[in-house]
Amino acid sequence: MEQKLSSTAKSLKPSPIQQLSILAERSNAVNLAEGFPDFPAPPHIKEAAVSAITSDFNQYRHVQGICNLLVDKMKQMHGLDFDPLTDIAICCGQTEAFAATMFAIINPGDEVILFDPCFETYGACISMAGGVPVYVALDPPYWTLDKVKLLDAFSSKTKALVLNSPHNPTGKVFNIDELEIIAEYCRTKDCIAVTDEVYEHIIYDNEPHISLASLPGMQTRTIITSSLSKTYSVTGWRVGWAIGPSCFAFAIRNIHTKVTDSAPAPFQEAALTALTSPPEYYISLRTDYESKRDFVFKLLSQLGFVVEFKPLGSFFIFAAIPETCKLTDIEFVEELIKEAGVVAVPGCGFFSKKYDYYNRFIRFAFCKDDATLSSAAHKMQQLVDATGRLRFL
Repeated sequence: MEQKLSSTAKSLKPSPIQQLSILAERSNAVNLAEGFPDFPAPPHIKEAAVSAITSDFNQYRHVQGICNLLVDKMKQMHGLDFDPLTDIAICCGQTEAFAATMFAIINPGDEVILFDPCFETYGACISMAGGVPVYVALDPPYWTLDKVKLLDAFSSKTKALVLNSPHNPTGKVFNIDELEIIAEYCRTKDCIAVTDEVYEHIIYDNEPHISLASLPGMQTRTIITSSLSKTYSVTGWRVGWAIGPSCFAFAIRNIHTKVTDSAPAPFQEAALTALTSPPEYYISLRTDYESKRDFVFKLLSQLGFVVEFKPLGSFFIFAAIPETCKLTDIEFVEELIKEAGVVAVPGCGFFSKKYDYYNRFIRFAFCKDDATLSSAAHKMQQLVDATGRLRFL
């Protein structure tokens, strides 16, 4: 019956990240592959969800209070003014918010610019909407944006540009100079910007997170997507949002309603508590993740990986395999699972093209309990050679 499948279904490949997480569970390996925290969510947020369930917030529901809080947040963080009644769509996680955005703005044949490497779902959502992904390579090792490459990517068919900052998989935070270049081209080319800002609070070394929408002339052409998932360690709750001009937000809400009707009601109620967390919560979040980042960065450096770029945001390290190692990224991950019992993600899945370096990176997630990170370190350190490096590096 496979011939009955749609061309879209046939074109979509299974997520290698989820497949590796399943492998990690089956093989009892330490999972540094999938980007979910393996430690408990904050007690005050969990208690709010339990209270919502016992208070019978268990039916279809739209919690307007989330929109009100998000408007306050946008004003406080970025100086942006939105209408909570018209400019926000609550969705089932950032993933659905992004997908619904693509269905809301893309017609068949429209081109959408993506920065390479990028998260795997972007291209799939664009293609399902009938769009054509156009990739602009960020240059390693610091994943810098080349102004000429970006300009060359625009055409008469360009409809939108996707910006993920802080960035998965590299941990890059786009700086103000890069954002101004992107904003300039979006304005002059009449291009919609769609941002993924799920790691907005997970930033290091006093690096600021600047929303593209806050730049001159950009609020009217930017759709911001984000969620509770990363900031509050609740990736399974599936509460996210899209924020932008009312015509876009209306279309996104309409598509969301047709697909899933509403985000989980008790978790929407708990979002009210999450979004009113005190400033100390966000300071602690950054401090804890910065410590984990430094631990894993030092570990990978000592083991022989090439880690010239220390992430400024997100909770991933995109480490390079040294040129002396003859293994590809996939072969290396397979060896790491077999020999050390540690699972990471081969970088090739994040690249659209076979650049000279496309199979030379490994993504390690450090959004894990300290015990998990210590266990991974111990397992890998058991495999060092006389030079102190992993013996198959």
